[in-house]
Amino acid sequence: MRKVIGVGETILDIIFKGNQPQKAVPGGTVFNGLVSLSRMGVPVSFISELGNDRVGELILAFMEENGLSAEYVDTFPDGKSPLALAFLDDEQNAGYLIYKDYPAQRLDVLLPRIEEDDIFILGSYYALNPALRGRMVEFLEYAKERKAIIYYDPNFRKPHAHEARRLRPAVIENLEYADIVRCSSEDVFHLYGKANVRQIYEEEVRFYCRHFIATQGADEVVLFSGKLEECFDVPPVQTVSTVAAGDNFNAGLIYGLLKYGIRRDNLPTLGREGWEKVVRCGIDFAADVCRSYDNYVSKEFAEAYINC
Repeated sequence: MRKVIGVGETILDIIFKGNQPQKAVPGGTVFNGLVSLSRMGVPVSFISELGNDRVGELILAFMEENGLSAEYVDTFPDGKSPLALAFLDDEQNAGYLIYKDYPAQRLDVLLPRIEEDDIFILGSYYALNPALRGRMVEFLEYAKERKAIIYYDPNFRKPHAHEARRLRPAVIENLEYADIVRCSSEDVFHLYGKANVRQIYEEEVRFYCRHFIATQGADEVVLFSGKLEECFDVPPVQTVSTVAAGDNFNAGLIYGLLKYGIRRDNLPTLGREGWEKVVRCGIDFAADVCRSYDNYVSKEFAEAYINC
């Protein structure tokens, strides 16, 4: 059975509405998607790090409850597990304050085994951080050597916008490794200073990675795959929070690749019909997450979706 392997940050998200905390949930760009995939019955492995503290214990317990092994999580004795304060505005979009205290030694873990056509996902600043770059390239080289589908979500947020130029070489390197790239329109603006996703694909992505998906909040999803360009509508949703919507779009799209048996060698010839099936899964997952303060699809959604 094909597996999903991810590397990324693990963080405790504390969600505020009207300056009052509403909920505290474990999170992280890759983490959120893997929790959802695990709830869908997909075998997942997660490479990450946590402090040996109360927050770390809370997150590890949550991982166990949701079928994520801690085998590849580095629990460090020095430093503290990271926290993110997410402040929702009137449109339920989040602004973040993030607190981190990592040790000098990072990601001291073994790699999980990767097989051909497994899916390897990475993203956010974690995939660009100079302190982790050597290990990240090691992971990517291994995934490429094993012929996995490499899925990259830059998830490049405003607090790092001033570093965009300095981090560009690492972004390009990640794009070169990737088989599929998914960006939000907000991400590309912070990363490239441009809002037109077609321009981003033609000028910044296409040379490195053929398959590019741009999500635009409640607006249509745009797919670029060589000469193929398609738009997919997003049905209206009664939104409670948009936190982790993009992370779960990733999870849904990956679930679609697995559900419909799409392998790495199929990607260059995949047409509109095939892409629409997997993109619709991404839209469905994101919509479910927007209906609550949770960072992952509900267990009820997962059960119904598996059986539909």
